[in-house]
Amino acid sequence: MAHSGFDLCLVARNGVLLRKLSTKLSSETGREIIPLVCDLSDPEAVKNLIPKIKKNLPSLETLINNAAIHGPIGPLWGNDWSLWQEVIQVNLLAPVALCHALVPMIKKSKGSIVNLSGGGATGPRANFSAYATAKAGLVRFSETLADEVKAFGVRVNCIAPGAMKTSLLSDVIEKGANIAGRREYDFAEKVFSEGGADMSRVADLVHFLISDKGSRITGKLISVVWDDWGKWPEHLDELVNSDAYTLRRIAGRDRGFDWGDV
Repeated sequence: MAHSGFDLCLVARNGVLLRKLSTKLSSETGREIIPLVCDLSDPEAVKNLIPKIKKNLPSLETLINNAAIHGPIGPLWGNDWSLWQEVIQVNLLAPVALCHALVPMIKKSKGSIVNLSGGGATGPRANFSAYATAKAGLVRFSETLADEVKAFGVRVNCIAPGAMKTSLLSDVIEKGANIAGRREYDFAEKVFSEGGADMSRVADLVHFLISDKGSRITGKLISVVWDDWGKWPEHLDELVNSDAYTLRRIAGRDRGFDWGDV
């Protein structure tokens, strides 16, 4: 984002790495990079973060909620309950809190909000109940907020980045197939050995959504890997008036059943 001419306010819990990255980006781009340290797992810290953001930013055009943790892996009944709740705090409540506090600023700039979804948002993900629950909730929240702010020219979308070589997949490998599940474990190993999703494509999609090309796209869940979103501007009228690329209940009639529906 900084390389594209944006000034940034970066939030992370690791102050050393955050300041190092901020210095690097500022040096490379000449843009203003504001580092703010915050542990999003702490509700009080999130509350205290808000006035710091408002103090440092005269305006806000784009909010990107990217922070996420896997939390406990394995069947629900074996999960540490406090760690399960921590996932909901980091992956769902923290981004909702930031949207709640910062939407008034984004309304003034007619800006955009981009929330990152993840595995389990669109279907069950055994042994990752906390993560899947939080991500599904974030997708539905994003679509709901999109409806609420549409009249103000604000867009809200979720993007599914795909599996990348990050600490999230390292967690899966560390737990092993017996806890994470054979399919999850094998997939994580494959990503690490063969390479995962291209992080630059995630940035490309974010740029697309906050650009003029994406100005009419809101309330959607978009896959970086599987959706041909670059061609969407050619079909905007059809896209914006449909429930394509959203979470919906599948009724029997949608599957061709002649029973089950009134």
